Amino acid sequence: MQTFSANEAKTRFGEFIDRVQREPVRVMRHDRVVGVMVSAEDYEAMRVFYANRLQQTLDQSAANAKRAGLTPKQLKALLADES
Repeated sequence: MQTFSANEAKTRFGEFIDRVQREPVRVMRHDRVVGVMVSAEDYEAMRVFYANRLQQTLDQSAANAKRAGLTPKQLKALLADES
C-alpha cells in the first residue's frame, strides 16, 4: 500500500487521486496513520460486504434466540431501559 504524508496528499492531490484508483493509499500525519483513501468502487464494495455481514449476524442471532425459546415478550423485557 502506498503511503503519502498529509502534506504530500494536499500538494500532489492529482497524483494522489490517480493512485487511489489503483490501490488504497495510507495518509500519515506526525508518524501515525490518520486515514486510508480508497476508490469509490472499493468503498461501495466494502460497504456492501459489511452490510451483508451484519445482516447474516442478525439473522443468525434471531435463529439462535428462536431455538432457545426466546419470545417477543421476553425480548422486550430484556431490552427495557428501566435504570
